[in-house]
Amino acid sequence: MNKSGISLGRILGISVALDYSWFLIFALVTWSLASSYYPAEFPNWPAAQYWVVGGLTAILLFASVLLHELAHSLVARRYGTPVSSITLYIFGGVSQLDREPPSATAEFWMALAGPGTSIALAVLFVLLQPLAAVTAPLLALVRYLAYINGSLAVFNLIPGFPLDGGRVLRAVLWGTTRSLGQATRIAATVGRFIAYLFILGGVWMMLTGDLGNGLWIAFIGWFLESAASSHVRQQGLQDVLAGHKVTEVMNRDYAAIPAGTSLQELVDRHILAGGKRSFVVMQDGQMLGLVTLHCIKETPRDDWPLTTAAQCMIPAAQVKRVRPDAELWAALDEMQRDGVNQLPVMTDGQIVGMLSRDDIISFIGAHRELGLASH
Repeated sequence: MNKSGISLGRILGISVALDYSWFLIFALVTWSLASSYYPAEFPNWPAAQYWVVGGLTAILLFASVLLHELAHSLVARRYGTPVSSITLYIFGGVSQLDREPPSATAEFWMALAGPGTSIALAVLFVLLQPLAAVTAPLLALVRYLAYINGSLAVFNLIPGFPLDGGRVLRAVLWGTTRSLGQATRIAATVGRFIAYLFILGGVWMMLTGDLGNGLWIAFIGWFLESAASSHVRQQGLQDVLAGHKVTEVMNRDYAAIPAGTSLQELVDRHILAGGKRSFVVMQDGQMLGLVTLHCIKETPRDDWPLTTAAQCMIPAAQVKRVRPDAELWAALDEMQRDGVNQLPVMTDGQIVGMLSRDDIISFIGAHRELGLASH
C-alpha cells in the first residue's frame, strides 16, 4: 500500500495505484449493471450471471480508464514531462505530472491523447460486436464497453478545466496569449461556469423526481468546481512565487545537532524550549541525515533517552534536497508532491540552509501585505 491507496505496481515505468474511493465506484457500477442495465437489455439470464458480467464489465471499464491515463502519460513523457504515477479513483483516473507541460503544443496533444484513446477503444469494441454475438454475455460486455468508452471521450472533451477539453482550451489560450497563468485563469473560470451548470442541472433533475441521477450529476459538478477553484488558487501562488529563488526565502539559521544527541534531549532542549521542528544531524562537518517530528513520534516515548539522533534520522542519501538557485515555486511543488514540510538547501554536497513550508507561507503573506506586483 501507499499514501494514494493500494499499489498495483508499475506499467512502462509509471507507478499505478487504486485510491480507496475506487472500491466505492466499483461496487456502484457493478450493482447498477447487475440490477438494472443488463436485466433490461438481456432478460432471462440467471441472477448470478448478471453479477459476474457486471463485475467483469466494471473491471474492464477501469482498465479502459487506465489506458486513457497511460495515453496522457506517454505523450507527456514524449514532450519531456516526467509522470510519477497514475491513480484510479472514484471519478476515473489522474496522471500525476511532475511539472507543467513545457509548451502549449505539448499541453494540446497531451490533453487530446486520453479522449483519442477512448474513441479508439469505442471503435474497437463496436467492430468486435459481430464476433462477440456468438454468446449473449460477451456481446453484452463488448456493447457496453463501446458505449462507455465513447461516453468517456465525449465527457472529457467538455471544455471545463481540469477536464481534458478544458486543458485543450487552456492550450489554445496559452498559444494565443503566450501566458500560461492567464490561460489557466480563463480556462478555470470557464470550468467553474460549466461546473455550476452541472450542479444546477442536477438540482433540477432531483426536483423533478430523478433523485439518483440528479444527485450524481450535481456531485460531479461540485467536484469539477472544487478542482477548478484549486487550480485558480494554485496559479495565484505560482504568480506570487514566479521569478523568486530558494535562496531568498531559505533559513540559514538551521538547527544542527551531533549524531549522538538523544531524542529526549532534542525534545526537551530544542523542540519544547526552542520551537524547532527539524534537525540536521552533522558529523565532521558533513550532513549525516535529517531528524523530523515524524521520526521522533514513531519512536516509543520510553525509548527516547536511549535513542540517538543517528538511529532515528532519515539518512542523507534518502533526504530530498534543493539547490539555492532553484525556482521557489518548483521547490514548493516538490514539497507538495513528496508530502514533506522542509527541504535541506545544499550546494556541492554542503548544506547552506533549510527551506520550510512556513518560510514560504511567511514570504507569500509579506508579499501580499505589501501589495508587491507578481513577477
